[in-house]
Amino acid sequence: MFPRPFQTLLTLALCLPLLISCASSTTASVPVGCEQAISPCLQGKATVELTTSKGSITLELDGDAAPVTAGNFLDLVQRGEYNGTVFHRVVRDPVPFVVQGGDPSSSDPATPKSQYGTGSFVDPTTGQARFVPLELSFNGEDQPRYGRVVSNPTELVQLKLSHERGALAMARSQAPDSASAQFYIALKPLPELDGRYAVFGRVTEGLEVVDAIRQDDTLEKAALLTPGL
Repeated sequence: MFPRPFQTLLTLALCLPLLISCASSTTASVPVGCEQAISPCLQGKATVELTTSKGSITLELDGDAAPVTAGNFLDLVQRGEYNGTVFHRVVRDPVPFVVQGGDPSSSDPATPKSQYGTGSFVDPTTGQARFVPLELSFNGEDQPRYGRVVSNPTELVQLKLSHERGALAMARSQAPDSASAQFYIALKPLPELDGRYAVFGRVTEGLEVVDAIRQDDTLEKAALLTPGL
């Protein structure tokens, strides 16, 4: 067991690499909310299956609490953007942290492994990278909040979606509104990430598969199982 001060420093050290590099495109003009979203919003729930080199994982996407984020993810699933991508970052030691993947560029054999984790989804109709805002929903509020990190403990306990084991969330760079395609699954409760990253679903089946995934394993196919968008 590590002393508590060391554990705190260790947690911070592990969190920092979660920040991914994104394309140089600005995120200042990222649309906020479903009324302005440039990708379809998800209303209600949807079920997605990830077929990986280690087995299948079933995800429930929560469009009630995270309509923009869940809708963006589901749109990429239906476009086939995740097929053949690599789980480029898996942190298990010294303590379980996350399994991260979803970089569209990692499906290209010509992409060097050193570049995994730097890609975003580029919309073929515009030629521009697509970003979604940080989206957080709170109990007692009708609409999600966008674009602002929340650190107040009194507010964090009211989050509708938190980083429990098996939580599905979007990776991003240091800019709150820079999430694009890359996602991660929490290997244990990670309350230190609450309010900083957008959770938009959870693993409902196949947590043992998530536990078995190692770096450079592949996401062979992502598919919608129930009606969504």
